Amino acid sequence: MKKVLYIVLFAVIASSAMAQQSFMSWQYSMGFATGDLKSYTSPVSFRGVTYNYNKFVKDNVAVGLEIGWNVFYEKKPFDTYNYKNFDYSGKQWRYSNNVPLLFTVGYYDMSNEITPFVNVGIGTMYSERRTSFGQYYFIQDGWHFELKPELGVMYNTEGASLAISGKYYYGFKTGDLPAEGYFTINVGFVIKR
Repeated sequence: MKKVLYIVLFAVIASSAMAQQSFMSWQYSMGFATGDLKSYTSPVSFRGVTYNYNKFVKDNVAVGLEIGWNVFYEKKPFDTYNYKNFDYSGKQWRYSNNVPLLFTVGYYDMSNEITPFVNVGIGTMYSERRTSFGQYYFIQDGWHFELKPELGVMYNTEGASLAISGKYYYGFKTGDLPAEGYFTINVGFVIKR
């Protein structure tokens, strides 16, 4: 996890150094697991945050960097669970930490006070699944190749804006981790530079 934190810190510092026709946003993310991730931990995640940096390369087209963190959690009742051909009995706590690191390209319709936008991202996602039985736990982790589409709107004001968007993150299968996908609803602030 330390590697991820260093990468995030480097990306934030690097994006702050580039300033011409750019904007940054910080968003709260609420996540909804899909596919195998939903089988592993199904409740809605209220533990998420995203940072975006975007720079306009044309009037309505921006390229950027996105870093996020979503944590999915579920407590399972006392039961017998199978992991790698062994059976374990007890209460189970399941955590899935997902950290996407993406390069993005977006189109922003800047003609009105309300700015609709579409954004796509490509990159990687670090995932860590931690399954705990009291003092014993199992960890599966890996780096997925990831794609992300996004639709949203910004309400523009002087200097800062409010942004609301929906994103779908899809990390392809890697090592012993299956493909992981989840939707997020994001609300945050945008600061223009």
